[in-house]
Formats: sequence, structure tokens, C-alpha cells
Amino acid sequence: MSSKKISIFLIISLLFSITHEIDYGAESLKVHAFYRGKLSVVSKVTVNDRDDLSVAYTPGVAEPCKKIAEDKELVYKYTIKGRTIAVVSDGTAVLGLGDIGPEAALPVMEGKAVLFKEFGGVDAFPIVVSISNRLKAELDIPVFHDDQHGTAIVSTAGLINSLKIVKKDWKDLKIVIAGAGAAGLSICRLLQTFNPKDIILTNRRGAVYEGRPDLNPVVAKIAKITNKNKVQGSLADVLKGADVFIGVSGPSLVSEAMVRTMNKDAIVFSLANPTPEIMPEDALKGGARIVATGRSDFPNQINNVLVFPGLFRGALMVGAKKIVEEMKIAAAKALASLVSDRELNEKHIIPAVFDKRCAKVIAEQVAQVAEELNLARYPGVRDW
Repeated sequence: MSSKKISIFLIISLLFSITHEIDYGAESLKVHAFYRGKLSVVSKVTVNDRDDLSVAYTPGVAEPCKKIAEDKELVYKYTIKGRTIAVVSDGTAVLGLGDIGPEAALPVMEGKAVLFKEFGGVDAFPIVVSISNRLKAELDIPVFHDDQHGTAIVSTAGLINSLKIVKKDWKDLKIVIAGAGAAGLSICRLLQTFNPKDIILTNRRGAVYEGRPDLNPVVAKIAKITNKNKVQGSLADVLKGADVFIGVSGPSLVSEAMVRTMNKDAIVFSLANPTPEIMPEDALKGGARIVATGRSDFPNQINNVLVFPGLFRGALMVGAKKIVEEMKIAAAKALASLVSDRELNEKHIIPAVFDKRCAKVIAEQVAQVAEELNLARYPGVRDW
């Protein structure tokens, strides 16, 4: 190719990239203002004449009402309840924005409802309140925190496939998790079911261990089953000899030098957004074999949208009364299985976000587990 053609090609490429740069924040404001939010209600039935109206509303609607009055479980058969979820937030921890309040959380909850519909075919409504733990305790329907449990499931799936590459067994793994908040605790609980050699949680004051006086009751409880040798010290101290690092804490907490102290073929999931605990290039320079982040501009994105649409689709299909650890494990294994051994490599340990297989495969496995554990209101149902 002549130098003149190369120059023209470079100019065209530059112009193309400039014209396709998007200020997502400004564009988002325009879209939200234009549509007044991202959701609307669309009727499944038509009302074109008096007969249609009489079936959809009075007098015909009295019949399903009477059936449900006789047997409340029929609400799942005759109404939207069996195919709809609420996306709930109290606005205290929103996409890295912190405690911004329930009103300011609503655009994010609308967005999650869009993802449920687009990726899983699940109808969802955003509701901004408080009370996640109380909901789990008092309701007989699935309650699931996607930023916590969703991240845990996708991280587990990524780790399942990473271990195939580095040829390590769960029983030999030392895992360090930076961040003893809700996400870190959820990841820890799920990984514990695979019986690794040890998991050490850390927070701002260093390693979490049984007997540490400043731990809240939730963290103190998990400290009894982690950090078996009661190792104390900073994140840098406990990272020495670790096989896996998972960060759900804050930016730039891990250095290249710290990664060098980890075991050979180290696995680093640096998931803080938008700035990871360590950037992928630095982790690789430090000797990490596999690196994942929560960002879309690097390989191996750990994104909870890969799991929550399919998980809820499966739960709703069979009318699951709750979501339990066994269902999360099934979802993680199903997600991991979508990357074949032929496709699996250091830069491809997890399916892409837009892989349409995810919701269907995860839904089937979650529904099956719900049935096996007698948590399904209507087992055997697979239509959607």
C-alpha cells in the first residue's frame, strides 16, 4: 500500500473514531429526559370491543378473582405475579455512586428492569425502598441482590474456568478477597461451597480473623469459617502465596509488586468499578496468568447481567419460593459451561455479555434445582 493510501486510510479511521465517540453521560440525560424514564406498561391483551372489555375487566374478571379467593396459590396462574419481579433498592449503594438516596437510584433500577427484559424476557418493575434482609425473611418469593449474589455467581463461574487453564484444584487454593462488605461476603459464602484450602477476607484494617474485636456481627460470623490460621496483617501481607485474588473494594489497592508475591499462575479478579484494585496490564506484569475486571473495555468482564435475567427466569418458570445457594451454584456451573474447552483461554474465561444462550441455559438449571429441592410451586413447567 502506498504512503498516500496509508495516510488517507489513517485520516478516514481517525474521522470515524471521532464521529463515534460518545459522551455517554450527556446522551443518557437526553434519552432519560426525552422518554421520561425507560419503561412503560404494554398490555398483553387487546381491548377493541365490548366483548374484549368484558373478558379483560368486568364482568368476566370476577371469575379469576373468585378462583384466587378460594386458593391464593392460583394468583401465580391467573395474574402477572407469576411472571413479574420487583427491582428494589434503598439507594444506599448505587453503582459506585454510594449512598445517593432512593430517588436518585431510580434510573439505575429502571435500567436493571430493561436488562431483565432484554436478556431474560422477564418483566420487572423498579421500586425504591429499604429492607432487603427483611424481605428475604418475610416473603415466600425469591429475593435476590444482583450486585452481591450476581457478582458472586459470575465470579465463581469465571474461577471454575480459570482453574481449568492453570490446572489447579479447589482443595489447594488460597483465596484472598479484598472487601468484607455485602459483595465480598456473598462471594466468600459461594466459594466456600467448593471447599478451597482457605479464604482470607480483608477490609480497610487488614485481614479478617476470628476474635478480631472491631468486626460487626455478620463479618464476625464468617470469620469463624475463614482464615483458618488466623493470619493477621495487611492485604499485602496475606496476598503472599495466594493463588486467587478477588477485589470488590476500591481503586488501586494492589500493586504489581504485590502480585509478584502470589503463587505461580495467579488468578486476579480486580472488580472495583470504574477503577479496579489493579489495572490488568500491571497485574500481568506482576506475573498473573489470568486477569478479569468489571469493565467492558478489558477481556473477561465479570458482569452480573450475565446471570440475573436467567436466574430469575428459571425461578419464575417453576414458581420457586426462594433462591438458595444450590441454585446459585447451578447458575455458576451453567454459565461456566458455555465456554467450551476449545474456546477457553486466558482472555476468554466467561461468555460475552450479549451471549443470548446465557439466560436460557441458566434458567433451565435453576428451575431443575428448584424442583429437586421441592421449592417449585409448579414443577415441570418450562414454557415462557
